[in-house]
Amino acid sequence: MTLDVPRGYAKGRAKRQQIVEEATALFGEVGYRSASLREIATRCGMSHPGLLHHFPSKEHLLRAVLEHRDAVDAERYTLVDGSGTERLGRFVELVAHNADVPGLVELFATLAAEASAPDHPAHAYFVERYERTRGSLTGIFRAVAADGRLAPGTDPAHLAVTTVAVTDGLQVQWLLDRGSVDMAAALSRYLATVVVGWDVGPAR
Repeated sequence: MTLDVPRGYAKGRAKRQQIVEEATALFGEVGYRSASLREIATRCGMSHPGLLHHFPSKEHLLRAVLEHRDAVDAERYTLVDGSGTERLGRFVELVAHNADVPGLVELFATLAAEASAPDHPAHAYFVERYERTRGSLTGIFRAVAADGRLAPGTDPAHLAVTTVAVTDGLQVQWLLDRGSVDMAAALSRYLATVVVGWDVGPAR
């Protein structure tokens, strides 16, 4: 038996999705601080009060944007299926993709630093996100180890922490000097030091 979704509910869900997508685009273009809810409402063809009906504050919308971006990335670059090295390869592809969305990278880097304060609206989100990312990478490195391709003396959980640190550090360096830092290539070369037979790809 198929249950029909009420028309009003479906319409409201579609409008929320549109708001999130427009907010994601604007945050990527001008950054979180400079983006205004009124501009997002205008892009969505609705009033400011109408937008507030769906998202009562900019902080609520920020959380939705962050979760939406994670969901899109997870669908495009799944880290669940495949061998350990295949999943690591998709992780590198995700980092390479980030170079195409500098506004979002800057948004994430800035918010991650700001969110270290417990009262920041994105604090819980980033705590959960880092925990989830470390857990995912730990599982990937364990799969690499099971295939006999992890460098001797290395620990999957430790490598997960280090890989996140390397990735975040590369993002900051890239944001400061995009012309001299290739995030994906640098990450791939780091992985070559811990994964036996890792292919760093063509020289960049």
